[in-house]
Amino acid sequence: MEQKIVSIERRSTAERSNATPASSADLGASTNSLLETIGKRIRQLRSQRALTRKALAELAGVSERFLAKLEGGSGNASVLFLNQLTSALGCPLSDLVTDGEEIEEHQWLAIRSLLRGKSRDELHKACTVLETHFALEQAPDRRERIALIGLRGAGKTTLGRMLADDRKCRFVELTQVVGNIAGCPVSEIYSLYGESAYRRYERRALTAVIAEFPRAVIAIPGGLVTEEEIYAILRASCFTVWLQATPDDHMSRVLAQGDMRPIAGHSEAIDDLEHLLSSRREHYAQADLAHDTSEKPLAESYLQLRERLCGASGCGSAN
Repeated sequence: MEQKIVSIERRSTAERSNATPASSADLGASTNSLLETIGKRIRQLRSQRALTRKALAELAGVSERFLAKLEGGSGNASVLFLNQLTSALGCPLSDLVTDGEEIEEHQWLAIRSLLRGKSRDELHKACTVLETHFALEQAPDRRERIALIGLRGAGKTTLGRMLADDRKCRFVELTQVVGNIAGCPVSEIYSLYGESAYRRYERRALTAVIAEFPRAVIAIPGGLVTEEEIYAILRASCFTVWLQATPDDHMSRVLAQGDMRPIAGHSEAIDDLEHLLSSRREHYAQADLAHDTSEKPLAESYLQLRERLCGASGCGSAN
């Protein structure tokens, strides 16, 4: 019996000794494969968003040189570094290791080629078809986040703060989040980097707010609705409310906020507002709820909004 036990122990020791080099090799190969997968996925995601490596590095606040190594499969990044990248790309961290289910880069390029040069109306129709065919899954908690959309002067900030106080949740001005992420005012983003850069910051800000606040009231910049992909994310993650008002009401409220620029050409400014509203009406109409704030005292407008939200499957009720 003792000889048998000794024999078993010797065989076990030998097996462990022989297995150790193989296990190390397997571990190294597995690590390299993972790094290659992460690098490939970052390149794919960056390409899908039409970002240069330099632009992604700036958005994420990381080193372009190390990002290049990571995309090449030789950079071993920390979780914090990867989190900064996925935040800038507007995707969950898990997307970096899901290779194979995403369509190949050349297919994305083919889709972009098909849509290149198309008018705004044609792009809108294409997005509508895709949304219908591949419906973006709505978040189960989206009714806990109320997103207020509409032109400036519709009452998004005033009514939003009142609603957030009533619901005992956070009120968020998305424009402020964009500025905080960019490290400069929105006006400077436009002047220094252009609209495309602003939209990337806007998307990053929206995904960050959605991830951080399961319950909130969010005031949305008026032009976000014209960006189909970002607007689709908003509608899937939040209960959207279109705050409507007449051009005259919009104008008077903007003036009341201290912006005196429209006074110089009042009639021209009204025409511009009417044109802007007309061009965005189709987008705003996709909201879950439309609420007219025109020619109403603030208290009355708010109480009506709260009542309508409470009637929308319990959305908006205070906890």
